[in-house]
Amino acid sequence: MIVRRVIYKGQKPTPEQIEEIKKLKDRPIIFDEDCPELTDEQLKQFKRVNPRRKEKEVG
Repeated sequence: MIVRRVIYKGQKPTPEQIEEIKKLKDRPIIFDEDCPELTDEQLKQFKRVNPRRKEKEVG
């Protein structure tokens, strides 16, 4: 099951969301043929698909 959440800038998580995150912390990652574990070399090949945005300067 996929659960989607929209998080807005400055929004704080609810106490329920914090508890859910804490429970997930100790669960193992389970890899399969659709989502295999990647080697360090494979991870190095990832590239950013969109440029980083510069923060607007205040002043």
